[in-house]
Amino acid sequence: MEPPSRPCEHHALRLHALDGEDLSLLSAHLQDALVRVGDIAFLPDKRRFAMVGSRFDWAAELDGRLERCRCGLHFEGVQRVRCQRVAREHPEAILELLAVTFEPDPEPPSGVIRLHFAGGASIALDVECVEAQLCDVGPRWKVAARPVHDLGGELGGELDEGVPGGP
Repeated sequence: MEPPSRPCEHHALRLHALDGEDLSLLSAHLQDALVRVGDIAFLPDKRRFAMVGSRFDWAAELDGRLERCRCGLHFEGVQRVRCQRVAREHPEAILELLAVTFEPDPEPPSGVIRLHFAGGASIALDVECVEAQLCDVGPRWKVAARPVHDLGGELGGELDEGVPGGP
């Protein structure tokens, strides 16, 4: 991996999601993003969930460039956060994001947004509606290879309740 070479502003991605279809597009850009557990936060007073990660730039890969970029993601109107297999006691642990999905409640627009990570980890956000923003916020750098991950992780088991200041 090479050190950061230029800021993301040249190719900065800024996406807003206001429904499940928008969230699918956002998810595609976040596939294989690396997220440090310590860079995940739930701010219950603001009803906001936020995280910072290093996303693989799939659009650049189509042009033959293998790059990552620092990005920020946040969700508004979050009422509750639940985690499964997220080692909050290990803030340096790295999670690999596979997908972001939305499951509407029987009475939309509320529902559950799920962040699915490799190895079966997940974070569930109970939300009033889909309101998310993804922004490139930092440097861009070259990487040696495309991301590869194990798809064998099962999403099952119980979710534990999120605590203020953490997922």
